[in-house]
Amino acid sequence: MGRDYTGKQIGLVAISANDPNGFPMDAPEKLKEMVLEEEFSFPFLFDETQEAAKTYTAVATPDFFLFDENRRLVYRGQFDDSRPGNGKPVTGKDLREAMEALLVGREISKSQKPSFGCSIKWIPGKEPVYL
Repeated sequence: MGRDYTGKQIGLVAISANDPNGFPMDAPEKLKEMVLEEEFSFPFLFDETQEAAKTYTAVATPDFFLFDENRRLVYRGQFDDSRPGNGKPVTGKDLREAMEALLVGREISKSQKPSFGCSIKWIPGKEPVYL
């Protein structure tokens, strides 16, 4: 998806917030290996304090947020309908539709399915409290 939107008026960034001590595969060094292997074309950041995840009220990996030019949240939802074992291809259909609508100034559908993935691995004692 990152390569598909290179050069378009939309920015992409990934932020990992998982506890690297409890989950070493999510440590920055391992994530860097993934970025290089997959040739990501967008920044991949590490939320060491987990404050970004808490601020955005992220709950899953991945969790997708799309903001307009005024920094208003216009999409928070799933990548697509694929799930492990359901046989549906990974296409990014839902997020792509929202991004395309944003790019051409169309209204983004209010029907947004929540992201699906593993829960964020919070640092023990630092779990967020959402009211």
